[in-house]
Amino acid sequence: MVVAAGRRHLPRGWSDLGRQLLIWFGFAVVYQVVRGLANLKPPAVAFAHGRAVVDLETRLTHRLYELTLQNFVDQRHLLSTAVSWTYWNSEFTVVGLAVLFVYLRRHYAFTNFRNSILLANVIGLIGYYLMPTAPPRLLGLGFADDHRDGLVNLLGNPYAAMPSLHAADALIVGVVLFTVTRRWWVRAIWLAWPLWVWFAVMATGNHFWLDCIAGVGVALIAMGVVYRSQIRAAFAARRA
Repeated sequence: MVVAAGRRHLPRGWSDLGRQLLIWFGFAVVYQVVRGLANLKPPAVAFAHGRAVVDLETRLTHRLYELTLQNFVDQRHLLSTAVSWTYWNSEFTVVGLAVLFVYLRRHYAFTNFRNSILLANVIGLIGYYLMPTAPPRLLGLGFADDHRDGLVNLLGNPYAAMPSLHAADALIVGVVLFTVTRRWWVRAIWLAWPLWVWFAVMATGNHFWLDCIAGVGVALIAMGVVYRSQIRAAFAARRA
């Protein structure tokens, strides 16, 4: 019965689903290993990199807009709850459900979607190892720090601000779900999703806008590599 259910509802049966789960959980193990290696570096290195981001932003814009966003959000309970939920769930819950949806219902788009997410995260991990960066909330700039529980200490990387993988993954998810969904209002939601996530991660004091721009760059590089044949075909068709 279980085998028959897999044949009816799974695009390539239980064995392929098991292989995909192995890929995802295997990457999670690699992430934790790299996180451990990155955390061997003195925290002073991450804080120095974080202050360098602050210096660059203040030279460019003469203020920290992220602090303004957090102050605005903290005065509105519903909005504060929404951005907090988004920060905690956009990277794993939403990405996981989006990947599962594409795997089950739009399987033709799954492999490139999966590879884009994985490649973006690999690039991000390299960045975290080479340049660990403290987030705004840890730099003593007036940001509220609401992330002190045991789960953060166990699973989170406290010095993974640059680049923002929240920003990278949100852009990949938004673009792919926009292209594979059909109802206009659903497509509108996914079109707005990256913008909302970028707002949320800045308003919670977890990323600067420069971190988000770096994350967007990571997403574009990853998608450019994975979708290069489709991009070339689109340019060739336009020239014809």
